[in-house]
Formats: sequence, structure tokens, C-alpha cells
Amino acid sequence: MKKKVVIALGHSALGTTFPEQQVAVKASAKILADLVEEGCQLIITHSNAPQVGMIHTAMNEFAHYHSDFTGAPMSVCSAMSQGYIGYDLQNALRSELVKRGIYKTVSTILTQVLVDPYDEAFYHPVKVIGRYMTKEEAQKEEAKGNYVVEENGGRYRRIVSAPRPKDIIEIDAINALVDAGQLVIACGGGGIPVMAQGNTLKGASAIIEKDYAAGKLAELTDADVLMFITADKQVDIDIDTDHPTLLGSISVSEAQEHIDQKKFGEAAMLPKIQSSIDFVSEKAGREAIITNLEHAAAAVAGKGGTHIS
Repeated sequence: MKKKVVIALGHSALGTTFPEQQVAVKASAKILADLVEEGCQLIITHSNAPQVGMIHTAMNEFAHYHSDFTGAPMSVCSAMSQGYIGYDLQNALRSELVKRGIYKTVSTILTQVLVDPYDEAFYHPVKVIGRYMTKEEAQKEEAKGNYVVEENGGRYRRIVSAPRPKDIIEIDAINALVDAGQLVIACGGGGIPVMAQGNTLKGASAIIEKDYAAGKLAELTDADVLMFITADKQVDIDIDTDHPTLLGSISVSEAQEHIDQKKFGEAAMLPKIQSSIDFVSEKAGREAIITNLEHAAAAVAGKGGTHIS
């Protein structure tokens, strides 16, 4: 039986600009291909923070100067980012696999993720996004019901919510491809946030926390391993001190103790740890791993990285 691994690629594995992304995905594809060669059935998800911000800024800046066009909603920007990151990533991975004599289809699924319209996160937006605005433009956004935040003295930007994922709309298609032995890229950037309105799905003005979406993807595909790719080989619970404390293998209860002691950054590591705890706790035999791209294959083999089980 192949080990089913949901691997969540962070910003460092993708780059920021178009040229950076082209280079980064080729490097990432080599490591992903190593995992395939080691017998892993991969389900890949990824960050999109710089990309979706760039798209949102570009679309709304264009609309600002062309009165015949309207700005793109967050859900549409999220869909665009999934498409173009997935396009580069699937081509890079396919090319690397073919070089090694491995012939597998790599498919990107444009993924919608269901959120609860009554999620408390909608009342406490945290994700800053988009272009800078004047005070007058910011007031117009607020009149539409959007949230804005002031930055750098007199300049304003949109700020959106980060609700928790409740379900993945395309999960049957994802599982069908996985069961067929194909490689799947899904839930990019946390997925396109949608709310159910009768038989219709309506895009939400939000950005789903990608780490929680990765955990939901691992849960619904019944993965064996949930792996988060970060910039560091192991999790450091004393990252802001001169004496790093690197975590090797820890239990769910130990991970929870570190959360209670506020050892993890709210925006960076905490969602990864909490998602890992949720995933591992639901079924015996599961494991979560946090490491960098360079050590991913070794970490799956139990050599290096931070393991939660």
C-alpha cells in the first residue's frame, strides 16, 4: 500500500513574481518527484498569498482607471491564483516525472471550499489584501460593507476574514483521481471560499487559512500523512531567542501544551500545529510532519523534521 501524503507547499516553494515562480516550481517538482519515487501517493496543496494579492491589486487597479469595468471579487481572484499556480506546478512536476520515466497524470482541480456564513471570523477580519487606497476610496469601500485598515499614515487597504473550512465541494473528484493513482493539486491558497445559498454556491469575500484547508483536505482524502513545507527544517519553539529549541517527534498532548504556552506565532506556525493536532487526533496511525522542502523526503522516511503523532 502506498503512503497517502497531503503536502502543503509554502511561499518559499513557489516564489512571488512570475519569474521567481517559474524557477521555484521546478525546484519543488524535483522533491515532489523524489517522494513519488519513494512510493508516496501525493495530494498537493499550496500557498497563494503573494499571488492572490497581486491579482486582486491588478484587477482593481485596472477597474479604477477604466470605468466600464468592475473590480474582481476575492473569490474570483482566488480562482485565478489557483489556476496559474497550478498550471506552472503541474507542468513542472509532469516534466520532472517524465525525465525519470514515470508517466502519471498531474491534474489541478479548481477547488471550492465551503465556509459557514455565521463564522465568527467574518466579524474579525485579519487578512490584508490589495492595493493602497486614499481615504476617500476607503470610505467608499466601507460604504459597500467592506473592511479597511490604515497603513503607513494615510494609506488604506482592504482587510478580509479568514473563516475555517467546513467542506470541500470537489472532494469526490479529488478522491476519484487519487484512487486512480493520479497526482492531484487541490485547495490552492485554502480554496475558493463559498457559501451555500439553496442550490447555489456564492463566493465569499474572504481568504481561507491555507493550513486549515490542508488539514481538511487530508481528513477528507483519508491521508496517512499531512506535511507542511516551511522555510525551516524543524519547528523552533524559541525562534525569537538566542537559544533555539527544535522539536523532533512530539505527541498531540505535547503539541497542545506548547499552544497553551503560546510558543507559536499566531499567523505563521500556530495554524499548522493546530491543523496537525486535529488531523492526527481523528484517526489512529496518522502523522503530521513540518519541515522544509530540502528535507521532505527524509522526513517522510522518519529522518528529520518535526513529527506529531
